[in-house]
Amino acid sequence: MKKLTHLVDSDLVTFDGRVSLTIDQRIKSRLKVVLASGEDAGIFLPRGRILRGGEALATDDGFTVEVVAADETVSTVTADSPLLMARLCYHLGNRHVPLEITETYLRYQHDHVLDEMVVLLGGQVLVEQAPFEPEAGAYGQQESGHHHHHHEHE
Repeated sequence: MKKLTHLVDSDLVTFDGRVSLTIDQRIKSRLKVVLASGEDAGIFLPRGRILRGGEALATDDGFTVEVVAADETVSTVTADSPLLMARLCYHLGNRHVPLEITETYLRYQHDHVLDEMVVLLGGQVLVEQAPFEPEAGAYGQQESGHHHHHHEHE
């Protein structure tokens, strides 16, 4: 079994493999996984870090694996105005819901109760299979969001 023990700069490597992980898997520091090739591997990272799609994990001998944000059941929310989008962020955040925030949509792990609240507030909800990249939070160790990859070098 390959032991993926550290992050490397994804811009500087050629990937030897891929692993597709949900957000619930990407928040764990110790995890047994199956690579796209079918090979078993283990992730052994320092605690408190969220893996992001596009990042690179490596073994001590230089085998590199691309992390892919797996499709999962999410609720994708749109709104007719920036003010409504801000209100929806406020109400979802007030419930401590992990939330992906972009210029055009909000996304959270599907929850029918939250979907009903969003619709009552005037938002539109689409339940779909899509990658989920929530904000890291005010005290996260890295920025989150699309196309922002901050890598640790060990």
